[in-house]
Amino acid sequence: MASQELNQALWNAANVMRSTMSADEYKDYLLGMIFYKYLSDRQLYTVVDLLEDRQPESLDEAQQLYEEARQSEDWEDLKAELEENYSFAIEPQYTFTALYNEINNKTFTTDHLRQAMRDIEQGGEAIRGQKLYEDLFEDFDIDSKSLGTTPAKRNAMLSDVMKELAHIDFTQYGADALGDAYEYLIGQFAAGSGKKAGEFYTPQAVSELITRIVTKGKEGEPAFSIYDPCMGSGSLLLHARAFINEDCRNGIQFFGQEISHTTYNLARMNMILHNVPFQYQHFRNGDTLGADWPTEEPTNYDATVMNPPYSQHWSAAAGFLTDPRFQRYEKLAPKSKADFAFLLHGFYHLKENGTMGIILPHGVLFRGAAEGTIRKHLLEDGNIYAVIGLPAGIFFSTSIPTCIIVLKKDHVSRDVLFIDASKDFRKEKAQNFMDAEHIDKIMAAYDERKDVDKFAHLATFEEIKENDYNLNIPRYVDTSEPEPEVDLKAVCANIKAIDLDIKQATHELLDMSNNLTCQDKETEEALADFIKVLQEG
Repeated sequence: MASQELNQALWNAANVMRSTMSADEYKDYLLGMIFYKYLSDRQLYTVVDLLEDRQPESLDEAQQLYEEARQSEDWEDLKAELEENYSFAIEPQYTFTALYNEINNKTFTTDHLRQAMRDIEQGGEAIRGQKLYEDLFEDFDIDSKSLGTTPAKRNAMLSDVMKELAHIDFTQYGADALGDAYEYLIGQFAAGSGKKAGEFYTPQAVSELITRIVTKGKEGEPAFSIYDPCMGSGSLLLHARAFINEDCRNGIQFFGQEISHTTYNLARMNMILHNVPFQYQHFRNGDTLGADWPTEEPTNYDATVMNPPYSQHWSAAAGFLTDPRFQRYEKLAPKSKADFAFLLHGFYHLKENGTMGIILPHGVLFRGAAEGTIRKHLLEDGNIYAVIGLPAGIFFSTSIPTCIIVLKKDHVSRDVLFIDASKDFRKEKAQNFMDAEHIDKIMAAYDERKDVDKFAHLATFEEIKENDYNLNIPRYVDTSEPEPEVDLKAVCANIKAIDLDIKQATHELLDMSNNLTCQDKETEEALADFIKVLQEG
């Protein structure tokens, strides 16, 4: 099945729930179900490999061999092998294939699905205090009224979803194909989630642009590390793999933090589906601003990427002024706008030779008061390397224009590159999209770091200082088009020609009016008034 067909097959399963649930609700059920089937299919194929050292002809054949093995004296050894390979062993009666057979035989109950997910979550030993699949299905609420108001309706809904997925054999896809399909679904859910989309999704084009920037010059790092303190579904982190050399990308260390437990689990599933080994996943479900993390080595990374919630409220308690993340900057981000608090947190965890990219609303570029003070410190320290203005309407969660701020710790010259890419997009219905040529254009300007007429300007620190540390892009990149010159002689000649046409038409109308005859006095008086108006000009 080609990737587009796989995407469509998965989306068909989503359509089962779309009529009764919002995208923000049904995404958790469908993605959880896909993940469960992925694990089940892989385990069934492994069973046949362990028992007979071959690939099965189908999932049904593998299921039959697995059921037979459950009754044999080799069961305990087989189970131990599966647990060593996968950290769990789904009992034969709880595999996806077994439950699908129950659906066809009309014996399926949701309790069997619940038990299958529980077995997966509880399997294996803990690493760094957490099991690989621990609580991954916690948000898959089988008893939710969203699935149906009665147990029978919930059973029918889940059965219909499983029927749509049953014909897909996930073992036939590499990590990239299945992982990309998973990302495709997340993007589709974001399109239908409105403002909620900002919690878990950064558009692919923006993810690519940021990761190209932060991985530049680090492509051959044997142990590249990247941190996203607001990781959502993990898409920003995973994009880094595309720009790290093939022989190094399997060694990338991923660090991430996410406040939403549902989204945190989404990121963990995303990593597993992309075959990221558990030892390279360092994730925390927690409040990024509330308490610093990571606090155990390593705490600084080659790259930091962020798409935080824009202008969010936070405590801004006075005690944060002694927090190592913020104390250098004299003032705290305002309570009503945590944008700079997120920025400083991410920047604090950047290596001395690392690069950070963060997406924020334009207000951070020019707002005064505490934000102006923080911005001044960053500029004086030479930490702001580039400001890239993005088109409006490219995020599902907001229509406001945003920008990418690129930061470094070793930028001695203190100049800042400004790029205005606000007009570089493709419009499609209500949404704007950045395509490959738009990203390449931005990267070319970023790499050259030179002035480009109406697109980019390299501003010296003195120039920025003269602008009172205001980074509003139009101050540095003039994209206005000059008004066309007006030919006054041509305008006058045109006016005269129009006047002449009016006079000629009036004379012709007057002649026709004089030749009219009236049948009654009232019409005759009206005609006389009309002729008088024409004569007066």
